[in-house]
Amino acid sequence: MTYIVIENCIKCKYMDCVEVCPVDCFYEGDNMLVIHPDECIDCGVCEPECPAEAIKPDTEPGLEKWLEINTKFADIWPNITQKGESPEDAEKHDGEQGKFEKYFSEEPGEGD
Repeated sequence: MTYIVIENCIKCKYMDCVEVCPVDCFYEGDNMLVIHPDECIDCGVCEPECPAEAIKPDTEPGLEKWLEINTKFADIWPNITQKGESPEDAEKHDGEQGKFEKYFSEEPGEGD
């Protein structure tokens, strides 16, 4: 099992999870984060830290697409180990449906 970031992180990107990760396995895209599944040690400390509830164990049904997205973009996007600024309109997008189709960006974030 590993933890992965799912759709609700898009346009929210709160980053509270980043600072509690003991192995620095978060990677930053333009408008979301992903977890590198091969680096995650399955400790679970990040899951309760996410205000958007966008971190789930990959054992939950229906998350295969998100495991692929996390795997692909963790190899492309820069590593992030420190909490940055969340988007100003993050609360507006928290819980919004269809965010992947509307907003997902393959562009990398800044990392640290």
